[in-house]
Amino acid sequence: MSSPLLIGVDIGGTKTAVLASADPPGVLERIEFPTRPARGPQPAIDSIRRGVHELLSRHLTGGMKLEAIGVSCGSPLDPVRGVIQAPPNLSTWVDVPITSILGQEFGVECQLENDANAGAVAEHQFGAGRGCRHMVFITMGTGFGAGIIADGRLYRGANDMAGEIGHVRLSRSGPVGYHKAGSAEGWASGGGVAQVAERAVAAARRRRESTLLGGRLKRGSITARDVGLAAQSGDAVALRIIRGTGHRLGEALAILVDILNPERIVIGGLAMRLGDVLLEPARRVLRREALSVSAETCKIVPAELGERIGDLAALSIAMGLTGRP
Repeated sequence: MSSPLLIGVDIGGTKTAVLASADPPGVLERIEFPTRPARGPQPAIDSIRRGVHELLSRHLTGGMKLEAIGVSCGSPLDPVRGVIQAPPNLSTWVDVPITSILGQEFGVECQLENDANAGAVAEHQFGAGRGCRHMVFITMGTGFGAGIIADGRLYRGANDMAGEIGHVRLSRSGPVGYHKAGSAEGWASGGGVAQVAERAVAAARRRRESTLLGGRLKRGSITARDVGLAAQSGDAVALRIIRGTGHRLGEALAILVDILNPERIVIGGLAMRLGDVLLEPARRVLRREALSVSAETCKIVPAELGERIGDLAALSIAMGLTGRP
């Protein structure tokens, strides 16, 4: 009897990873390369195909059989047709039929899922959501979205758009995310943190206030990673930015808690790297804004899978195609 080999593909705005596994969460091998969306989708797709062929050449041996391919990518996308529909961090990827491309190339079933849903499944199976029946997973990276586990199963909504908390407007104006000023994604994503940081550093310069971020004032050069590193070094401006981000994160969490009543909210990306500096302000706002009985029931925790979450998210989608738990 042959042993199944699974392929996962995690497509992000900065990097893409292709990996092989025979027994998730274990990974046999992983190949990573820059996505470079400014060049359009074709160079990255070619790299994905080459990467899968390389992995198969090294691991599809002896009793192994390629069983499924899972693809994780940011929204918007159509998981039924397997089409990537120009997400904000991949704006040149307009209506890319990724599952058809990979399914035809490798002769197996291929499934596309948005990264929040895929991350929710991965954390529910392998990470901080183990044992939960009602859980929300939040991506907090370039974008900001949620994957919902309701009664032990992924909840998709009427047309697979459930969980788009990043599109909810928290203020009439503010940093832009999801093409909307003042949205939850604008305030609480990595891209939003960078926007807030640019304004904060410019204001600090005018006040002659010292900041570790000041050396990167060139427009568009400050990243959320810069802010996080400066905050960890005790920089006052960076700490204010992170605490303010935590405050807005708490407002978004309160909406989710009041509507969904989860027992746990698991947050990836910035929350994994910054921990309580970000999460404590969020918890305080949540306790203030949400219904008390719901807030007391819900624990807010960083994702447990760490930097492996993108890999395991893609593999979890492939596992779903095989019927494996």
